[in-house]
Amino acid sequence: MGYALDFQTTSSTFIGYNAFGHPEFDTKRPPVGELLYQLKNRGDATAIEPLADAAVAFIRNWPVDLIVPIPPSNTSRKRQPVIEVAREISRKKGVPLCEGCIKKVKNTGQLKDVFDRAKRDEILAGAFVVDLKQTQKRRLLVFDDLYRSGATAAAVTRLLLSDGAAAQVYLLTLTQTRKNL
Repeated sequence: MGYALDFQTTSSTFIGYNAFGHPEFDTKRPPVGELLYQLKNRGDATAIEPLADAAVAFIRNWPVDLIVPIPPSNTSRKRQPVIEVAREISRKKGVPLCEGCIKKVKNTGQLKDVFDRAKRDEILAGAFVVDLKQTQKRRLLVFDDLYRSGATAAAVTRLLLSDGAAAQVYLLTLTQTRKNL
């Protein structure tokens, strides 16, 4: 079972090129999408709490034992939005966060520019390992910020259910693209 709280954007209209020759867009975002944009792209940490509040309100009755954030693909960020929001969800819901349940062991880079699903799956093959001791027979909430194609979420979920012997896996993302690839 998996859900996204909102869309990443509702529209994006090309408006021309800036003084440096880069394309510019008038992008409209719903509330959750705007908060996530501010956190990821503007470093606005004040977005963490309202994002966590929205997530906790949505999952309030979900029977989960651990919150498992999907490891970030952009490791160069000083602040990792997925981890920071997951920590706040953990604190507010009173459910332990398990940053070590799933680890990325292969550099995949960012997949946002890989549009072919088979290529995404190939890149993700063997990218993660799971800690069986922490996941076995547990009900897990897998958490991510953005659902684009579902390739990463599917790879992590399969691994948690197989190698991790999880009892159940629920997926929650803050946003999804308007057109999932």
